[in-house]
Amino acid sequence: MNELPPPAAPRPDCPDCRGRGLRFVREGELARAVPCACIGPCPRCQDTFLVRTDAGGAQRVLRCRCRLLPDRADLFDRIGIPAHYATADFVSFSQGALKMKAAHGDDAASEKLGPFSRVYAWANAYDPTRENRGLVLTGKVGRGKTHLLVALLRHLALEKGVRTRFIEFTRLLADLRAGFDEGRSGAEVLNRLVEVPVLAIDELGKGRMTDWELSVVDELISRRYNALRCTLGTTNFPPGEPTGALPANLALGEGAARQTLGDRIGERPWSRLNEMVDFIEVGGPDVREVKRTLPL
Repeated sequence: MNELPPPAAPRPDCPDCRGRGLRFVREGELARAVPCACIGPCPRCQDTFLVRTDAGGAQRVLRCRCRLLPDRADLFDRIGIPAHYATADFVSFSQGALKMKAAHGDDAASEKLGPFSRVYAWANAYDPTRENRGLVLTGKVGRGKTHLLVALLRHLALEKGVRTRFIEFTRLLADLRAGFDEGRSGAEVLNRLVEVPVLAIDELGKGRMTDWELSVVDELISRRYNALRCTLGTTNFPPGEPTGALPANLALGEGAARQTLGDRIGERPWSRLNEMVDFIEVGGPDVREVKRTLPL
């Protein structure tokens, strides 16, 4: 078999990509992955992305391994990660939790590192060849749930080549309304979200929860449940069955019961979601408040 030179590779000491071969930038509302200039032309395929090999007298044309990074960059771009989280990964989340010890002590750090360890283990155990149980991160506002969720999607796309999608729930509703205004049905938007192998729904339960909004939640969760597809999410509401509690702005008195996620999304979606996912609480202090006194 003819010997081929090694494919193009990033410089391990590159200050721009830190040897990863990709840089992560903000473009409008979204994050994008850009192949780093440190890689240079590919000596194996001369940037054609194709190589010819001779094995036992038979010639074969194969994709060059240098194409892996552009392919992974494309997977990253298709996630739909908000620009604010362009650099959010497992490393930055864990480093932030460790730095938090300086301001709030070991207990505050452990309330971040405990959930981090579980999510990181789940990401490494994810197997695209089988059914995977999902995760929903719960907790109060500002605890780092979205950062951790984005880090998980980033890991699946860049390390495992898994096709994923991030959608903030109220943005999904806005996209559906825009389609209606343009004379299109919501089927096109929902179909794309149903068929993606891993879907992450940020801010699940947010909104006014009108009958229409509840029907959107019901259809999306029910169709992914029936298709045995992995669903992830975040929510500010505690996991639990519907209780009949009033929304916070309608609750009367300090002792009013807090609504559960079941209250927010409805009985049937809650029952199916509860069967599909494990819930992980992300605690500790509000990260945004800590950043005002201690850069993370």
